[in-house]
Amino acid sequence: MEEIRIERLIPGGQALATLSSGKKAMFWGALPGEVVKKYRVMREKAHFVEAVAEEVDNLSEHRVAPRDEIYLATSPWQIMDFDYEMKQKAELLVESFRQAGVVVPLPLIETDGQEYFYRNKMEYSLYFNKELERIQLAFHGRGSHRKIPVMQSSLERREIWAQAEAVVGELNERGEEARKYQSLVLRCNQRGEVSGGLLEKGKPHPVFEQLEDEIMGRKYTYSPNGFFQVNLPVYEMALAEMAKWVRTEKVLDLYAGVGTISLSVARGRQVRLVECNKAAYRELERNCQVQRGLGGDLQFPQAVLAKSEEVLELIEPGVTVIVDPPRAGCERRLLERILEVEPEVVIYLSCNPATQARDVARLQSKYIISDIKGFNFFPKTTHLESLVVLNISRGK
Repeated sequence: MEEIRIERLIPGGQALATLSSGKKAMFWGALPGEVVKKYRVMREKAHFVEAVAEEVDNLSEHRVAPRDEIYLATSPWQIMDFDYEMKQKAELLVESFRQAGVVVPLPLIETDGQEYFYRNKMEYSLYFNKELERIQLAFHGRGSHRKIPVMQSSLERREIWAQAEAVVGELNERGEEARKYQSLVLRCNQRGEVSGGLLEKGKPHPVFEQLEDEIMGRKYTYSPNGFFQVNLPVYEMALAEMAKWVRTEKVLDLYAGVGTISLSVARGRQVRLVECNKAAYRELERNCQVQRGLGGDLQFPQAVLAKSEEVLELIEPGVTVIVDPPRAGCERRLLERILEVEPEVVIYLSCNPATQARDVARLQSKYIISDIKGFNFFPKTTHLESLVVLNISRGK
């Protein structure tokens, strides 16, 4: 097997190299400058191969020992030191925008310094170990449906792991079968209270006890198996940055989820929040009701049950538009509406810098980038939350 020198990391988190055949190779488990001597192919296409490095030489000075045996499944960047991770995430954010034709300066990446035990939600698979004749917690292997039993996991809060082990212990005491269950979902609030449980195959998901957390001084309730940010301390850092750019009386929050963005950064303003998921909308409406009671306003904040793309008339001049779309980004017709009516400010938070960069490129005919920052919501993983603030350019 040929020896392959790693060139650089690429958006997506893999390490890029070129094989002697000229074909590109994307490796997990390797860092720039290292030499891969042995690898396992995960998938192969005509022009590239994706693989896991199994034997590496010329080790990088930034390489560290991973905490977890199953790190490739959950957090493949456990092999690099934290400063290097932060540097790489900044550079890859710039590269994502460059690939979309947008030039941005090297951004600041914000973090609270918590590398491990930060996730407030985890979903586990269940695996039956035939040798031990016991159910074990498991994750799916990277790029496969194969379940890997896990004895230690360092991403989720310790309270979640303790509860997960307790649930599996009870299943084994009762002689339950792992195949009966789809997964185990657990969530923990900032006080360490855990809620959630087992999801059975072929049955409606149970209603779990609601959790409560405080974000920027306001309390929010949410379902353990619903949408809520998984790293609240860093999320609050992003919200504090967003709040600096909310300067209009009217605010429109699209893809609002349960409402924690605009209800936190635009208090006392005329806020409309749009959400299409019915479960999330119920929690959104409840959070809006609480805020209306606190502020004494009978109309605002106002929750709207709809797809963001179906209420384009709410995008108006003189409104601050906040978007936090799913990984696919914003639909073209929504961006076209923004270009048509020219709201003063667009605040765009994204879990996928590649689609965010694509959307920003479409808006650059009339908007300029006033701010760009990354937020390391997911340390030791390849993921990054990116914030871009766009202001209308009257000269365009």
